[in-house]
Amino acid sequence: MESAIKWTSNETVLGFGKDAIAFLDTKLFSKKSPCDKKMYEILIIEPFYGGSHKVLIDMLYKALEDEYSDSKICMVTMTAKKWHWRARTSALYLSQVIPKQHAFRVMFSSSVLNLGDLIALRNDLADVKKIVYFHENQLVYPVREKKDRDFQYGYNEIVTSMVADTVVFNSEFNRETFLKSIKAFFKVQPDFRPKGLEGEIRQKTRVLYFPVMYDVGSHSKDYESTLHIVWPHRWEHDKAPEDFMKVLRKLSEAHCDFTVSMVGEQFTDVSKAFKEAETSLFPHIRHWGFLPSRREYLDLLSRAHVAVSTAKHEFFGVAMMEAAFNKCLPLCPKRLVYPEIYPNECLYNDSEDLFTRLAAFSRNVSAIKEVVADVKLDFSKYSAVNLLPHYVSLFK
Repeated sequence: MESAIKWTSNETVLGFGKDAIAFLDTKLFSKKSPCDKKMYEILIIEPFYGGSHKVLIDMLYKALEDEYSDSKICMVTMTAKKWHWRARTSALYLSQVIPKQHAFRVMFSSSVLNLGDLIALRNDLADVKKIVYFHENQLVYPVREKKDRDFQYGYNEIVTSMVADTVVFNSEFNRETFLKSIKAFFKVQPDFRPKGLEGEIRQKTRVLYFPVMYDVGSHSKDYESTLHIVWPHRWEHDKAPEDFMKVLRKLSEAHCDFTVSMVGEQFTDVSKAFKEAETSLFPHIRHWGFLPSRREYLDLLSRAHVAVSTAKHEFFGVAMMEAAFNKCLPLCPKRLVYPEIYPNECLYNDSEDLFTRLAAFSRNVSAIKEVVADVKLDFSKYSAVNLLPHYVSLFK
């Protein structure tokens, strides 16, 4: 495990809009003097500093810096590796590296951190205002059988919510599935089950959508070309890549004309299934693998026609929102958070419905342009420019 890093800003970051690419492609922070050399007021913790977790606190740091100056903000992070170990053990490690001499009045962390453990280990932080942000929740993580669910992850999140002063969710779906699942979650406990937790936690919750920093690629779509499908998700169980592969193989067997770009980030070793999919779909592949450059990623979105999700576990979906902003038609399952965000034109019922729609678009790509024009999606509702002031207000 790499040591936690204490960060201070080392450059002026450009504003939103076109300059967002520079913001997200640049290492916003660098090692400088340890946090405990100054009496910081704000503590930001991220045990899993990667993906949307990284994007959020980088934006939050910049917004808070504009409000308070970097001299008052201490950020401590751990690399985005081995999520399960971060969820189990990060509190003990962080308790050792968070400055012991401090003037913290507010702390912010994702729910990956077991806040109860941290406060027990560092009771000097007990009186600090504690804000926890839920990118997802483990109470409804998809498992094949109930016995496969690791009770500890969900239990940690519940205890963390009890210890926190403010609990923020990135969607209404996230909040409601978490709160309404607590009672059923404890049914596996044989006796002495706690009561009334939903009500205690609910009164200190709020929903703040993930602040999306919109930007567009530099290309325009060619609706006279072959259908270009993009899948911008992690290749992991909860995103159901195998379901997407089955649809693509069926399209191929039906002799549909299409290309596909698989551009999601991978935090674990490349699976055998991923390699086999690349081989079987080789004639249709436009791009295969994560694009580390945001400019290249946006350029690809600006060329693609359709973005697909097959997720079994999703609470907002930054990648699909970015694709939609780049005029890709988002096709999402009619479940999870998607009906909260997307209109019916963007929702499909099952894999057969997804196949049917993609097959039809492969025969008439220009029809996608008409559908996209009719989609009513209020991007301002999820804009970083509009949402970040609400995040900053949490630190008052």
